[in-house]
Amino acid sequence: MTINVFSSTICQLGEGAFWHPEREQFFWFDILGKRLLTRDSEGERHWNFDDCVSAAGWVDRDTLVLADGSALWRFDIESGSRERLVGLEEDMPHTRSNDGRADPFGGFWIGSMGRNAEPGTGAIYRYYRGALHTLVENITITNAICFSPDGRHAYYTDTMDGRILRQPLDGDGWPKGAADVFLDLSDEPFGPDGAVVDQQGRFWNAQWGASRVACYDPDGCLVDTYALPTPQASCPAFGGPDLSTLFVTTAADGLTEDAMAGKTFAITTTTKGQSEHQVIL
Repeated sequence: MTINVFSSTICQLGEGAFWHPEREQFFWFDILGKRLLTRDSEGERHWNFDDCVSAAGWVDRDTLVLADGSALWRFDIESGSRERLVGLEEDMPHTRSNDGRADPFGGFWIGSMGRNAEPGTGAIYRYYRGALHTLVENITITNAICFSPDGRHAYYTDTMDGRILRQPLDGDGWPKGAADVFLDLSDEPFGPDGAVVDQQGRFWNAQWGASRVACYDPDGCLVDTYALPTPQASCPAFGGPDLSTLFVTTAADGLTEDAMAGKTFAITTTTKGQSEHQVIL
């Protein structure tokens, strides 16, 4: 295992890590810094916004769906222009978007939370073929939205609760029945944050406060841990030419004496992740 600094740019709250499979390019966000970042052959690039931006999915080579504090947007990578798709809690100025990821059926799941983590003010939504649908309510900090490789389950958590839930899905990607508890981390001294599932169905979770990403098998047994040189790991994503590089964002917020906090890391692994799913508008 090799861990390298992928980007030395300090993010106050790094999040939304994802690998664009057509561009073969990594994107991530600094939520509190209100910017989207990427790196290509010409170096690092970023876009600034007026509100917190947190998550995205790819539509085609040059287009993303992007979530901010009050809407989902169609975002053009080359020009930086955007077009509003649908409002997201636009009548709730005290909330913003947080974790999100595209599902295997062309939908985009996006979670919200209070800007000051007010209890129970967040929710999880699914944007599917032009409409936004509420899936889960009464969440404090939405995180760990990801999907099994067979498309039969979604995962998510409320970081403040500490339990990773596994939600069965029907043949169109909608929740079917009740979610069960996949992992109970409520007694741990860290918070489960962003997550991704690899091609073998293993669940990789960034653990805020633990300086690590942890890998669990499909039965929820801990398989391995990958240490990071800063405590606030926030979101992992597989990428690279063979999808075996694990990119991990971190956060500098509150860690003024930590020189590694807020940097983005790349971990060489022996597994392969799923390709990020395409959002169908």
